[in-house]
Parts: sequence; structure tokens; C-alpha cells
Amino acid sequence: MEGMYHKEHSDSLDRDMEYKVFGEHGRICLAFPPQNGRFWDFEDFGMVDTVMPWIEAGLLQVVCVDSIDTESWSGTGDEHDRIFQHERWFKYVCEELLPKLHERNGDVELAMTCGCSMGAMHAANFLFRRPDLFDATIALSGVYNADYFFPDYSDTLVYFNSPIDYLSGMPEGHEYMDMYRQSDIICCVGQGDWEEDLLASTRRLDAILQDKGIPAWVDYWGADVSHDWPWWRKQLPYFMGHLLGSPSDPR
Repeated sequence: MEGMYHKEHSDSLDRDMEYKVFGEHGRICLAFPPQNGRFWDFEDFGMVDTVMPWIEAGLLQVVCVDSIDTESWSGTGDEHDRIFQHERWFKYVCEELLPKLHERNGDVELAMTCGCSMGAMHAANFLFRRPDLFDATIALSGVYNADYFFPDYSDTLVYFNSPIDYLSGMPEGHEYMDMYRQSDIICCVGQGDWEEDLLASTRRLDAILQDKGIPAWVDYWGADVSHDWPWWRKQLPYFMGHLLGSPSDPR
């Protein structure tokens, strides 16, 4: 199946932004690339192919979102400018891209997210910050503490883009708690090569979710599971099947 390429102006970022949509019906899933990646990575590295059965069955629309990580999380300039640029991108996704997708799709069903590596951080962060817009995530090999990227700087924006921090500080009475408990939260990480920091961060997130009474499936794969595309290509369809059921016998 050929995806539909889009290039549209973003008022939040004051530039054109690109993305690609696979599928015309079904659950909207925003797919975020790894650190410094582009919207074509999910297609080029075979991730879209792994969930094609759900797309072709009309159960899923995969929207490959472009990132600006090189200007924010991976940047080397002023820290406040970097996190502010990320916040502009966050606003673009929530207030510009997602409404357009819903309008084209003709529904208002909550969307889901997925991503690997830095994309997993984005996928989880969108759900935890905006559970009014997203109610499911598949986060593969992510790091969920912002100080990994901002070791010597912190402000309000950094805090509210660091799930480990803002979830730790969220009171039980917060309205998002019930939303989280109705969401499908899946985090997976390997224990092999290049997964050490991601494994440690995932364990910290796991402990916080358990302490808060937020149900989540945090899955630790084996010591042979490395931080790389071949494993993510196995993990994404495995978890997608648990969320959406068999393409021939959906839930």
C-alpha cells in the first residue's frame, strides 16, 4: 500500500511540515521516529510493513510524523530555546496535525501513539500530557527522563516534558489519573546491546506507574534484545495485535 504524502504549513512552527499517512480508515496512530529521525524512517526501516495487515483491514491508520529533534532534544544551543522549540512542535502535533487527521477521518475517536528510541519518549509523553487526545501508546526502547538530554538545565517546560518527573509529582486527585487508568499503556525495552540507559529509565517509569496505581504493560525482553530496528519490527506487531486483535478477527 502506498502512503499519502502531505506537506502543510504549521503556524506553530512557522514552516511547512511533512508527514505520510498509511490507510484511510481505522484507529489513528501517530508514529514517531527515533532520535533525529524523519517521517520516512518508519516506512524505510520496515515498521509500516509490520502492521500492514491492520492497515489493509481498515483497522489502523499509521501517520508517520516528522520530528525536529535536532533543534530541541539533540540541539547544542541555548537550553530554554531548545525546549521551547520542542513545545512549539508539541503544539503543532496536538492543535494542528491531529485535528486535520480527525477531520479527514470523520471521527473524534481518541488517537494512539507509537515510537522507538526517542520516538518512544515522544509517544509516551503525548499520552501522559494529553490523555484527552490519546488513550493508547506503544513505546519501544524509550528514555522517559528529560535530564538525559538536559543534564545541567531545568525549567517548567523541561519538567512538563519529563514523564518520570511530572508523573511523580502528580497528585492522586488530578483529573488525568482516571484517564490514565482507562488507557492502554505499553512500554517495552530489551536488555541487550545499547539498551542500558533505556532499561534504567523504563524501570523508573514502571515503578512510578505501579506506585500511582496506573495499569501499564511494561515488558522487559531478553539479554539478546538490542536497541535496533530488527527487534522493533518484532515488537510493534506483537503489541499491536494485543491492542487491536487479529486483523481477520478484530476485538
